[in-house]
Amino acid sequence: MKIQPQPDRIIIFDTTLRDGEQSPGATLNVEEKLTIARQLARLGVDVIEAGFPFASPGDFEAVQKIAQTVGTETGPVICGLARATRQDIQTAAEALKPAAHGRIHTFIATSDIHLKHKLKKSRSEVLAIAEEMVGYAKSLIDDVEFSPEDAGRSEPEFLYQVLERAIAAGATTINIPDTVGYTVPSEFGALIRGIKENVPNIDQAIISVHGHNDLGLAVANFLESVKHGARQLECTINGIGERAGNAALEELVMALHVRRQYFNPFLGRPADSEASLTNIDTRQIYKTSRLVSNLTGMLVQPNKAIVGANAFAHESGIHQDGVLKNKLTYEIMDAQSIGLTDNQIVLGKHSGRNAFRTRLKELGFELSDQDLNKAFVRFKELADKKKEISDWDLEAIVNDEIQQAPELFRLELVQVSCGDRARPTATVSLRTPEGEELTDAATGTGPVDAVYRAINRVVNVPNELIEFSVQSVTAGIDAIGEVTIRLRHGDRVFSGRAANTDIIVASAQAYVNALNRLYAAISAPTNLPHAERIGAEV
Repeated sequence: MKIQPQPDRIIIFDTTLRDGEQSPGATLNVEEKLTIARQLARLGVDVIEAGFPFASPGDFEAVQKIAQTVGTETGPVICGLARATRQDIQTAAEALKPAAHGRIHTFIATSDIHLKHKLKKSRSEVLAIAEEMVGYAKSLIDDVEFSPEDAGRSEPEFLYQVLERAIAAGATTINIPDTVGYTVPSEFGALIRGIKENVPNIDQAIISVHGHNDLGLAVANFLESVKHGARQLECTINGIGERAGNAALEELVMALHVRRQYFNPFLGRPADSEASLTNIDTRQIYKTSRLVSNLTGMLVQPNKAIVGANAFAHESGIHQDGVLKNKLTYEIMDAQSIGLTDNQIVLGKHSGRNAFRTRLKELGFELSDQDLNKAFVRFKELADKKKEISDWDLEAIVNDEIQQAPELFRLELVQVSCGDRARPTATVSLRTPEGEELTDAATGTGPVDAVYRAINRVVNVPNELIEFSVQSVTAGIDAIGEVTIRLRHGDRVFSGRAANTDIIVASAQAYVNALNRLYAAISAPTNLPHAERIGAEV
C-alpha cells in the first residue's frame, strides 16, 4: 500500500527515530524507540521512519518491532532507510515485513561534490544505480521513496533525469533533501517548482522535502516548498538531528495550523477554510516533545518555538496587561492547543492504585502492571513530600521510573557532606552487573562533583562529563528537579536523566543512567562503524 496523493493535505513524515537519533548522544535502545513510535502514532504522523535496518542488529530489531506493534492496518506507514545497494534494501524489506503498510526509503547522492569525493562515480553510473535499486525495492515492497542526497547542491538538469528514472522504476515518493542546510527559501521553492515543471512523470509521485537547519532556515524552506507543490514534510520532534538538526515537526505543524488561511489557496482550498492541513493531533505535541527530550537527553531550549518553557510566558508588564485583558493581544495560539495545561490533579498520599492508573491513562500513559507498580511506589513516596502533585510531576515519575537505560549498575546509596567551610565529600554504594555491592568515597569542588568522582571510582569506565543541566519540573521549594547530563567516551556521547525532589540524588542517578548506556554500548558493538552511519544521511 502507498499513501495516495492528496493535493489539499500535507503528509507528515517523522524521522525522529532515524535522523533524529543520529544527534550525538541521542542513541536510543529498542524499547525507547518503541515508546516514541507509539506516541508518534498517537500524535497522528502519517509516516514513521523507524530506522536504518542495515546499520546494526539493534536498528533492525527496532524497525521490526515497530512494524509489528505500531504498523497496524489503521496505523502509520512504517519506513526503513536503505542505501542504494541490494543488501541494504533486502534487509530493510525483511525488517518491514510485519507492517501492514511498509515503505523502503532508498537514496544515493547526486551532487558533483558527493560524486567526486564520496561515491567516486560518474553521473551515468549514479543514474543507472538509482534506476536499478528503485526497481529492486519495488519488487520487494509496493511503497518506495527515493532521495537524491544533497539535492540542494545538485545540478538541476541532472537531478531532473535521476528523478524521472526513479519514478519510472517505481518510486511513489520523490524526496528532495537539503542535506547540508545550504539553500535559502527562495532557492528551495524554485528547486521544487523546477522539478514540477521539468520532470515529465512527476504527477505519478508525491513530492517530499527533507532539510537540515545549519543556517536556521529549514522550517522556512519547507513552508516555501509547500507553496510550490511539496506535499510531504520530513521532520523531527524538537528539530533534533545531525549537526544543527532537522526541520522541527511542531513548528511546521503549528505554522500550517495557525496560518492555514494563508496556505489554503496553495493547496486548492478556499482561503477561509478552517479545516486542518495535516492529520496531526496538536494536543499531543507538548507531550511528544517532552518524551523525546527525556529519552534522548536532548534538552529543549527555553526560547524554543512552540514547546520551549518560555513559549507561552510573559514577563513584560505591557505584555502581561494585554494578555490578562485578552490573550489574542500577545498570543497567536492557545497553549492548550499543543496539550500544555496547568491542571492540578486531586491525588494525594491516600489515593488508590486505580485512581492513579486512571489519571495516567488520561495523560496518555499505558503501563503494564509491573511498570504501574514501580511508578505507584514513586508516586506514594512523592505524595509524602508534596501537598500538591501536578500532571508534570506524574510525567516526571513515569519517565524516571519506566523510560530509562538498562539497569546494569544500580545506585543503592548516595550521601554527601558539604558547606561553606567544609570540603565536599560524597559516599556512594552501587550494585554491579555481577550483583556485588561496592562502596567508595571521594572529595570534589562541590557535592555533585564529589558524587561523580566517587561513582567513577566504583565503575572505573573512562569518560568525560561534557554537559550538566538542572531544570525544575514545577514551581515551589518542593519541586521535582530534573537533571540531564551528557558524557563522552572516545568519539561517542551518552546521555542520562533522572528526577527527584533531592537534586543530589537526581544528579547521581542521571550519571549512573548515562554510564549504563555507555557500558551497554561498549559491551555490544554494532556491525556498522559510526562513521559510516553518519554517512547514511539524507
